[in-house]
Amino acid sequence: MKRTRIVSRNFEMVLGIIGSIIGSFSGSILLFLGTFYNVPTPFLGFVAIIASFLGLASSVYVKKDTEIAGVGFIIATMFVIVGSEYINIISAIFLLVAGVSALFRK
Repeated sequence: MKRTRIVSRNFEMVLGIIGSIIGSFSGSILLFLGTFYNVPTPFLGFVAIIASFLGLASSVYVKKDTEIAGVGFIIATMFVIVGSEYINIISAIFLLVAGVSALFRK
């Protein structure tokens, strides 16, 4: 009889939620700046918010299938970095750590 080890995925879920909240907050700041101060970043803020929702969906899905959730975290990281330039590096770090941890932790 082979024993299987159950790995808790709370670490990835918490990092994904924190990264998604920070990413949506900074994306909304970019939308605000583009609306009121004529800064050409509203589309990038919208991309960052959509990517944050992808990170949130991946953090919910991490308990069911870790590989798909890890890829979702990494895709969300790429779009968050592109979408919010340099204002959203902290969110990208949280999402990247969650994605790598979901893919490689056994």
